[in-house]
Amino acid sequence: MQNTPSGTLYLVSTPIGNLEDITLRALRILEAVDLIAAEDTRQTRRLLTHYDIHTPLTSYFEGTSSAKCDKLIARMKSGEAIALVSDAGTPIISDPGYPLLRGCIDAGIPIVPIPGASAVITAASVSGLPLHNFAFEGFLSPKSGKRKRQLSVLTDDERTLIFFESPHRICRFLEDVLEVMADREIVVTRELTKRFEEIFRGSVSEALERFRDTEPRGEFTIIIAGKKEKR
Repeated sequence: MQNTPSGTLYLVSTPIGNLEDITLRALRILEAVDLIAAEDTRQTRRLLTHYDIHTPLTSYFEGTSSAKCDKLIARMKSGEAIALVSDAGTPIISDPGYPLLRGCIDAGIPIVPIPGASAVITAASVSGLPLHNFAFEGFLSPKSGKRKRQLSVLTDDERTLIFFESPHRICRFLEDVLEVMADREIVVTRELTKRFEEIFRGSVSEALERFRDTEPRGEFTIIIAGKKEKR
């Protein structure tokens, strides 16, 4: 493994849709490590098969036991190199892996980020909203009452705000945004880099009308304009 030390955790970013959106370095690491810990082994196997990579896989998802986390850390302490990948994008960001990362930090195991695709940055870059200062909030609560309280805290924030949401909750999310934050500018993206990529720009009410008309599909990244600064 050239220039790739053993006993290391690699945080490897993978494509968010289009399989061509992966770096040469990421491919080299995925081929060279002893094991890949994947959020969904079926999804990761599709990527590995596409690039003819045959590294062993193990599952590492949100419900992974602490015992398995300890076993992975023990393997790295014995000299093995492990790559952590999520279903898509950059690991750890609203994805499983934090306990493993913290465990490696506490154990003094080297951690190497392998940068690449991120739905947050991809959506933000094409939004047309100010990005000199923005906040990523990830997934809010699935419960409307708590979600409204979370949005209320952000109502007076002047930064551009970025959220993740699932297709079956997108309309309820937009309804709560409209109620709490009023009808401000919004960009709703889904299926980024995939065949049916969509980037919707407009007001919150217009977005709600758009996604009520058809059954939403795909994972959503939503960018909402911050509160206008008083002049």
